Amino acid sequence: MDWKVRPDRIIDVLGEIRADVIALQEIVAGQIPYLTEKLGLPYVFGKTSLLRGLDYGNLTLSRFPIAFSRNFDISVPRRSRRGCLRTDLEIPGIGLVHLFQVHLGTSFFERRRQALKLLSDEILVNRSLAGPRLVLGDFNEWTRGLVSRLLSEQLESADVRFHLNRKRTYPGMLPFLHLDHIYYDPKFRLETLSLCRTPAAMIASDHLPLVGQFVWNNSPRL
Repeated sequence: MDWKVRPDRIIDVLGEIRADVIALQEIVAGQIPYLTEKLGLPYVFGKTSLLRGLDYGNLTLSRFPIAFSRNFDISVPRRSRRGCLRTDLEIPGIGLVHLFQVHLGTSFFERRRQALKLLSDEILVNRSLAGPRLVLGDFNEWTRGLVSRLLSEQLESADVRFHLNRKRTYPGMLPFLHLDHIYYDPKFRLETLSLCRTPAAMIASDHLPLVGQFVWNNSPRL
C-alpha cells in the first residue's frame, strides 16, 4: 500500500498467521527463492504471464506433502492472462485434498467465461478427483455473479458477512470491496474465519489476508 515491493513484510505477516497452507497471487518468480527459504515450506508455482521479463503468477505453499500439481489457463482473449493452480495435498487423517487457487479477471463478462472454465470436467468437476476440494483466492467479484452462483451449487461458501459481520477485504487500509473468497466441500466444517488486520498486513499487501480454519470429521485442524 506504500508502493514498495517488500517480500520481507509478506514473511512477517505470514509468520503472524502461521497457516498450514498459503495461497499467494501476483508473485514474481524472482521472489520465490526468498519466500520459500524464509518459510521453509514445499511449494508449487503456476505461471500466468510475464512481468518485466520474469514469470508471474500464483504460488501455493504447504506444510503438508504435495502429491501433484497442475496449472490451468483460464484466460479470456484480449484480457490479462489468468490461471487456476491445482495442488493436491496429502493431509494426515484426511488423505488427498485438492486445493484450487484462482485469480480471476476484473471484467464481469470475463469472469462469466472463467466460471464456465472452472466448473468444467477438466478442472473442478473432474471425475478423477479422489478427495474433497477447496477453492480460494482473489475472485475480483464483489457482487454475486456467475462464479459465485455456480460455485455455491457445488460447494459451501466461507461467507465473511456471516462469520465476521463484515464483507470487505480490499484494499487493506480501508477495505470497501469483497474480492477474496473460500469455497469448500461439505465434508469439511469451517471452524473459524478471520481477516488479518495487523498494521503489517494493512501495509504489506493491497488485500487483507483471509484465514480459514477447517475440521474434517474430528480430524486435526487445517
